[in-house]
Amino acid sequence: MPRSNRPRSRRGADRPDEPLDLDRITAGLRRVETKRSGSWNVQQVGQAAAQKVYRCPGCALDVPIGQAHIVAWRADGLMGEAADLADRRHWHSHCWRMEP
Repeated sequence: MPRSNRPRSRRGADRPDEPLDLDRITAGLRRVETKRSGSWNVQQVGQAAAQKVYRCPGCALDVPIGQAHIVAWRADGLMGEAADLADRRHWHSHCWRMEP
């Protein structure tokens, strides 16, 4: 059967094109990183999603509202996933990179 060259209808095709928001696309992508202290779940928090002030455990300074940063929690904790998630910490991105 020959292929049709007509464009197929797309959901939302009646809306005007919106520019890609890379912060929104990349925010929330979780990855696992291995450091000397073990395996960690790491998630990037974009500027728009940073709505609270946190204390960075790497430098003991505030992570201010509106600053992109990292959230990290154990991926190999002994107390279970719920306990590891409850112990998550917000880090400055550069402090997380410096952490051994």
